[in-house]
Amino acid sequence: MILLSWAVEILLGIAGGIAVGSGVIAFILVLDIVPRLAQLTKSYDKVHWYEGALISGSLFGTISDFWHWKGSFNPIISLIIGGMHGIFIGLLAAALTEVLNVLPILAKRLWMKNYLFGLLMAMVLGKVAGSLFDWYVYRK
Repeated sequence: MILLSWAVEILLGIAGGIAVGSGVIAFILVLDIVPRLAQLTKSYDKVHWYEGALISGSLFGTISDFWHWKGSFNPIISLIIGGMHGIFIGLLAAALTEVLNVLPILAKRLWMKNYLFGLLMAMVLGKVAGSLFDWYVYRK
């Protein structure tokens, strides 16, 4: 009976992982992050590297979260890893706003067209401040 319970849990875990992973990858594909990144950086021949990095990062993140991996790194290495996370989140957010044209519509409706750069910087600085608060104050 215990083996049957384990088998069902394993099957449900794999099915759930496939469903969530497929949803995330579909979301990234719908936003055209990889082709847009290749277009912006003029590195069309490196698209397979981008895709491999995306899939490898997703797999590594899933495994490290599943097994609760923890690491204590040198502050420089932590800064590099945090920077890479920030770049990925920034690319994802930029792709989403580009697809939805959220910022121009928001600026137009709030009569803030002349202040679009300031609005964007306020959002970026708010995200940075929130992240720093979460890392250094809330988690201690």
